Amino acid sequence: MQTIVNNLRNLKRIIAFIAGLVAIIASITTQAQDKSLLWRVSGNNLTKPSFLFGTIHLICPDDYIWTDKMKASLEQSEKVCFEMDLSDPGIMMRAMAGMMDSSGKRLEEYFTTDQYKLLARYIKDSLNLDLALFEKMKPVMLETFISSGNINCPDPVSYEERIMKTAQAEGKKIMGLEDAKDQIADLEQIPTATVIKNLMEDIQNSGKADTDYAQLVAAYRAQDLPALYNLIMNSPDLEDEKGPLLDDRNKKWVVQMANEMERNSIFFAVGAGHLYGPVGVIALLRKKGYTVKPL
Repeated sequence: MQTIVNNLRNLKRIIAFIAGLVAIIASITTQAQDKSLLWRVSGNNLTKPSFLFGTIHLICPDDYIWTDKMKASLEQSEKVCFEMDLSDPGIMMRAMAGMMDSSGKRLEEYFTTDQYKLLARYIKDSLNLDLALFEKMKPVMLETFISSGNINCPDPVSYEERIMKTAQAEGKKIMGLEDAKDQIADLEQIPTATVIKNLMEDIQNSGKADTDYAQLVAAYRAQDLPALYNLIMNSPDLEDEKGPLLDDRNKKWVVQMANEMERNSIFFAVGAGHLYGPVGVIALLRKKGYTVKPL
């Protein structure tokens, strides 16, 4: 009897070991498969596939990636869809209007005297600009502007601009998943106190910000979405911003994406940080029944 019990225990250990090994292998396989910036969306009664591509909005030319598969997917698609419709001539005007603080407060009033002096010195030293130029700008828009200053090359390139030029040359319609006012409204959900705290921390640790950005670019060049996702999730700046900037927008986007894919083959080009994770665009599309595979 004792022998039978021991055998059953050993069998349970073996089964547990095998299950754990399978889980590890599956995890490794999934991680390897997820190393792609380009994904094919099909199934769920779609008559034509669509494509999902993760961008970095500005990047140095030496870090720019554009493969034959990316080129072919864009050519195969009937329309191109960005986060915003960049072909809309009025979008820049609406974006500029949304950046301005309509409360009547000057930028200086959001900071202590010491904080404002530090901010002014940083803007002058790193960007060679006078802080007075931003006096009527909302703090969250200034934070967004400063966060784009980690690009260490004189002439960064824009994925969106290059994709749009190609699409327009091929006569493809350009679309957007949201308007400038929607994106600004999402940014405005971030508490001002959080914005000020993040701004000051970024300025005081500007060397770390450069290192963090370099790691993001390295993960992007490797097309390693899990690594990119982990870097973004581990950023202390994202503590109060993940919902408004990523999750909430992803949920709204996939509804519109589903509607558009029913009618046409679409090349969706959105920030790579939106693709991965449990509330990423890939996972949300799969939950809707689509087959989303890396290319």
